[in-house]
Amino acid sequence: MKKNIHPKYHEITVKMTDGTSFKTRSCWGKEGDVLQLDVDPKTHPAWVGGVHFKKTGQMEKFNNRFGNFNFGGQSAKKDDKKDDKKDEAAG
Repeated sequence: MKKNIHPKYHEITVKMTDGTSFKTRSCWGKEGDVLQLDVDPKTHPAWVGGVHFKKTGQMEKFNNRFGNFNFGGQSAKKDDKKDDKKDEAAG
């Protein structure tokens, strides 16, 4: 086995976003360094229930792209109402 190719494994202190800390062993930094976390399980939305998944099905994609377009749906409905009135007047 080659010598001096592995990083040094030592004890560090991990400081959470709420100020609490714990000691662990890591290859990060030097012996006794403090790793300050920006995001941890106490604040990240994935762990505190703040994640809202976006629907990504084919219909949702279609509606997101073309939901504002009028594909003749309203004009066809108006024409149907006119046809109904003509039928009532004739019958």
